[in-house]
Amino acid sequence: MATYTVVQKYLVDNFAVLVLATPSELEVGSSITVASVDATFNGSWTVRALPTQLFVGVDQEGDLLFDENVILPYQVLYAKTADNVERVVATGTVTYSPTCTWITATDIEDWLGIGTATAGDAAFLTICASASSQFCWRRRQEAGYVDSLTTVPSQDVKLGTIMYGGALYRQRGSLDSLASFGDMGVAPVQGLSPLIKQLLGIDRPAVA
Repeated sequence: MATYTVVQKYLVDNFAVLVLATPSELEVGSSITVASVDATFNGSWTVRALPTQLFVGVDQEGDLLFDENVILPYQVLYAKTADNVERVVATGTVTYSPTCTWITATDIEDWLGIGTATAGDAAFLTICASASSQFCWRRRQEAGYVDSLTTVPSQDVKLGTIMYGGALYRQRGSLDSLASFGDMGVAPVQGLSPLIKQLLGIDRPAVA
């Protein structure tokens, strides 16, 4: 979770804009929570743009317009139906808490084919599902994709996420590879398999 301090606020043509005190890790499509600004700006929103110039409104085609002569870094813009608000000094916070829920423990359990898991295994499978969802979402974000945190973008991405979660489960009790009594004394370095990378669509530019 990351929390950023708000220093200015304004609202034009049903789009709210907050100016942050510092750079952020936000991306277009990120889900944010705005608090302690005021009743108009507070709430949970989806980032529509991260402009670096003063937002001045929307044209007839619905495109966002900006004043090139006024530079305002660290802005966050989101849709908000309300009366216009002049740009003023503000306080408050923007919180970014990405929690991805693409797969479940049952998805990994079925892929592994381990039958009915014990209570201890079920708890660990849940951790693996959460870790894999978060990791795979983050890797795709780093590759340029803008994905929902709650809906997996496609079945190939889902399978890649399940496979990575299964790999995490099978590494239980091992430091750097799948748990095994073979090759004792050898510490192979392992990363994501080429197949998982292929399914996730990472290590290549995102395609629009």
